[in-house]
Amino acid sequence: MATLNLSQQLRLGLRLTPQQVQYLKLLQLPNLALEQRIKTELELNPMLEVEENLQEEEPETGEALESANGEDEEGYTLDDYLNDDLAGFKTPEARPQADEDGDVEPPLPSSPPLSERLLAQFRMLEVDDTDTLLAEEIIGNVDEDGYLRRELNLIVQDLNLTYGLEIPLERAEAVLRRIHRLDPPGIAARNLKECLTAQIHAGSYDAVAKELALKLLEHHFEDLKLKRYESLTQHLAVGLDTLKRVIELIQHLNPKPGEGEFSAQENYITPDFIVEKDNGDFLITLNDRTIPTLRLNRAYRELVTPKGKKASKETKDFIKQKFESAKWFIASIHQRRETLLKVMRVIVDRQREWFEDGETLKPMIYKDVAEVVSVDISTISRVVNSKYAQTEFGVYSLKRFFTSGIETTTGEDLSNLVVKQKVKEMIAAEDPRNPLNDDKIAELLQKEGIKLARRTVAKYREQLGLPIARLRKSIG
Repeated sequence: MATLNLSQQLRLGLRLTPQQVQYLKLLQLPNLALEQRIKTELELNPMLEVEENLQEEEPETGEALESANGEDEEGYTLDDYLNDDLAGFKTPEARPQADEDGDVEPPLPSSPPLSERLLAQFRMLEVDDTDTLLAEEIIGNVDEDGYLRRELNLIVQDLNLTYGLEIPLERAEAVLRRIHRLDPPGIAARNLKECLTAQIHAGSYDAVAKELALKLLEHHFEDLKLKRYESLTQHLAVGLDTLKRVIELIQHLNPKPGEGEFSAQENYITPDFIVEKDNGDFLITLNDRTIPTLRLNRAYRELVTPKGKKASKETKDFIKQKFESAKWFIASIHQRRETLLKVMRVIVDRQREWFEDGETLKPMIYKDVAEVVSVDISTISRVVNSKYAQTEFGVYSLKRFFTSGIETTTGEDLSNLVVKQKVKEMIAAEDPRNPLNDDKIAELLQKEGIKLARRTVAKYREQLGLPIARLRKSIG
């Protein structure tokens, strides 16, 4: 006879509501992307409309949807409807303005951007919707040199969170490899080694030279970078002449497959924040002039339920669903705006010295800001991602203001950017016939009160794009 066992389990878990997911997704969008997202939502939800005239009269008593603080007849409050002082809609078909001499600036020539060409190529392959979604997100994170600078696991994590999917990292890796072989080959590589290897795989070369080139790149890349030619001839079991031909093949590859492919429109950065000095303080403005003000469509119910006719249950359910969706969308935009301004205010307060002189950065990490704003570190990451600030000294990525700290012998904290600059200046001033090795640089920094390990000096030097001492040495 079978027995029935009952047991209880208590587990802690975190589940995000659809509204929270929507807010997080909007939070990471820069203002230009948010504008496009709002246009899409306006097309999908008839309960949303652009408030072009902020001085419109209030609707008469008895309308189904009243003002921002009203309530519909079934009790669905609109407290979340936040009537902000955002600027109104600005039409994109603005006519070009003449300059002081009366000349009109000629329009930029129209050409499909690299991202569109890549996606068009990818869609011609045998791929499904999930692969295409991955490709769009990966290609969207490619920088101007053609490299994928965002961690692939973070891209997968965002897609899974946003769309409720369970995409494995292995599938994203497979999609990335297919993107590598599009034209230009090597696009979306995560480093130089991966970029050059992808180009060899995609190219038509002599079979022997191709095999040697792949072996050299995949297994002896460090020897190649450090010009250890004798070691390479031994590892590859070839003569110097053969090695020279293989290296020449690699040298003719493109180390920056995206360079020159991006149009002027794509290279233009629109800042998300404007930071201005105002009577000894800093005025922070969210650059959202192109973001239209949204409101609930007060006339929509009358359109679907003419006077004298009773609305069907399906109609009521539809209105209720779209009403709730519109209400949360407007609330999410308002919450995004408040969070962005709070985070930017903390950044300016903590890096006040930099905003004064444009030079001195203090150590600051995401956790420092998260504690002040009382949000999770991941929220700060989403705010900082792809956001820029216009300052008195130029337009800078928000990521610039986050640096780890190094404590000096005097107890002062220095930003690692300051230390990197010192390393760069030391190398620039060295004797080219007797360049400084990493140990010597660490020793000189120690004399200035900066205690740094040799491996940390090496890491900073590599981040600055500077070779080791042996490769910097010159004859005269």
